[in-house]
Amino acid sequence: MNVPTSTLQMLDAVYHELLLMVSAAEVEVKDTLARLVGGNITFPISVKESGFLLKERQNIAMVIRGTFELVENIYQNQVVWDRNSGLFTITTLQKNNSGIYTIDNKHGQVSVLSYHLAVYDSPPTPVVKRLNVSSDSCWLLCSVDKPINLSWYRDQELLNQSSSELSSFILVHRQDRGSKYKCVAANPADNQTHHIDLRETCRFTESDGDNQMRQYWLPIGLVSVFIAFIGLCACFIKQRYIQSKKGHRQTQGSDGEVQYTPIHIRTDRQTQEENLPEPPGPADQSSLTTIYAKMEHQRSQTEPAAI
Repeated sequence: MNVPTSTLQMLDAVYHELLLMVSAAEVEVKDTLARLVGGNITFPISVKESGFLLKERQNIAMVIRGTFELVENIYQNQVVWDRNSGLFTITTLQKNNSGIYTIDNKHGQVSVLSYHLAVYDSPPTPVVKRLNVSSDSCWLLCSVDKPINLSWYRDQELLNQSSSELSSFILVHRQDRGSKYKCVAANPADNQTHHIDLRETCRFTESDGDNQMRQYWLPIGLVSVFIAFIGLCACFIKQRYIQSKKGHRQTQGSDGEVQYTPIHIRTDRQTQEENLPEPPGPADQSSLTTIYAKMEHQRSQTEPAAI
């Protein structure tokens, strides 16, 4: 970027004056800002009209009368200034961008606000494996491929924490197998978490007490199932018997119904005598009256007619 000579001379004078005053003053770090490699950082101090952005007392960029000027070409396309907000931003961060940055946002006065920028690599994803397991405990190892802060949690409780380590151990007790465990690899900018399924990772072996309880309850459970099965079979057979007996009664009622045959009494003696045989003996039959009933059988609707 081409800057007029007069402007450079003016900026150089202002810059040297700033450096003298900053050197005489004690720089106070306002805050620590942590970012990942490849990310961006925007400093939260607005410079609208005039001001400077310095790193370790080295001028990087400045704003004079609302105009942005980049001083160090190594920050080309990396340091930008937003005219509307007045904020400085460093993009595509690298680890060598870590350091103390100072911002002046006053007109004609030096007001120093400094920030410590720390740029980190992304934390590695931790790997958890089982070392040993018994009936009442399980040893777990959390490891990473480069030193970092490792922490073990049970539910939301921090169990232990180590700094700049490659691995960390933990002992899980059988009575805690219902809790949720996790190992966290973290730096100030980010973290990676490994959640542990204890049913898969810690398969606790059965204790003697568990075996005894199983041997005790297993026969009882089998007998209970057998009794319940017999009861169900008995209920089924009884229900079938009741239904069969009821159906048999209904069949008997329809087939064994009594049929009544009407009796016809005839008083016509002549007609009767024609069909009756003569009684033996010489007795006088003139005063006898014969009455008989002719029985007729009514054929049911289902009985076939005689041919």
